[in-house]
Amino acid sequence: MANVLTDLAADIYVAADTVARELVGVIPSSLVNANGAERAALGDTVRSHVTNQATAVDVAPSMTIPEGTDQTVGNKTMTISKSRAVQIPWTGEDMRHVNNGSGFETIYGDQVAQAMRTLVNEMEVDLATEVYRNASRAVGTAGTTPFASNFNLIAEARKIMVDNGTPFDGQVSMVLDTAAGANLRNLAQLQKANENGSDQMLRNGVLLDLQGMMLKESAGIQAHTAGTVTANVTVTGANAVGATEIGVTTDGSGAVALVAGDVISLAGDSNRYVVAADVTVGNSTTGTITINGPGLRQATSGSEAVTAEASYSGNIAFHRNAAEIAMRAPALPAGGDVADDAMTIQDPFSGMVFEVRAYKGYKKAMFEVATAFGVKAWKDEFISLIQG
Repeated sequence: MANVLTDLAADIYVAADTVARELVGVIPSSLVNANGAERAALGDTVRSHVTNQATAVDVAPSMTIPEGTDQTVGNKTMTISKSRAVQIPWTGEDMRHVNNGSGFETIYGDQVAQAMRTLVNEMEVDLATEVYRNASRAVGTAGTTPFASNFNLIAEARKIMVDNGTPFDGQVSMVLDTAAGANLRNLAQLQKANENGSDQMLRNGVLLDLQGMMLKESAGIQAHTAGTVTANVTVTGANAVGATEIGVTTDGSGAVALVAGDVISLAGDSNRYVVAADVTVGNSTTGTITINGPGLRQATSGSEAVTAEASYSGNIAFHRNAAEIAMRAPALPAGGDVADDAMTIQDPFSGMVFEVRAYKGYKKAMFEVATAFGVKAWKDEFISLIQG
């Protein structure tokens, strides 16, 4: 059975072009790290530094060199959290049986393509979930598909990002579910070649760049089930611009049961903030709601009412450097395992790379398509949420 995978490689790539595939938009819009995670074992923590906004001081001439202003350098972490595989068993009798019909090579190629489809979809969902839950702020209306009559929300999402300092350098993408994509395609001004500047939308359904963002669709855009803020919940005390931990107080009937990704509003503040972590606060007590960076855009004085928005579909706009997927082949013991053959293949649809290994048993073989991966949203301020 030596080198069996090399002989079957052509069938795998042919199958990858014909097996049904869901849209992938978040992965190609993010950093893909296929090498940096090589030294990290499953569950290991990989750290990255995070610098904070600097503070300027007046220049005061002196014969003594100033001490300078101390700065705190933080860190964020990511984890290779999953080692996943699709395993495909074949007996000798099974192979002989299918060779009377379509043939083992053809069916096996389709099975590997379906395995890549399954793994890529899981990676896309994990990354889309990580990104929307770490958005800085939100636009749109929860429960209402955006772009029904115009594409103003693109400009609003862009405003959030540029106000946060996101560079619009050709690496910003807006990734939508297909319902939002259909609404964009139905907008008359985008279908008219004389107004759009191209007939690609009209003729081929291509979503062209708008407002400095590459528009993409994804089957991995997630439906977020919202938590609740019940009755009277108010902000506790003053909070400065940039604060991410907001104290709240509930009355005898008030309560908080929020989950990461919820969108909240504070009375008198037009910004809509995304909750960073699950939090529960009971009746007649106090607690803390943590929101994503860069935090509050408007200071609070205390007693502002807190409200939570409804469930939504998590469309996202983000810079490539805001999110990362790290992947590698699952680790082997020293000296390798009992695989009879192994090869690395790249999914032509998503660009993701997988390891295929063939294991020989007693009158039976097992083929495995596998990867180990983790996802991380590094920069909240480079992400905006477009609720649908």
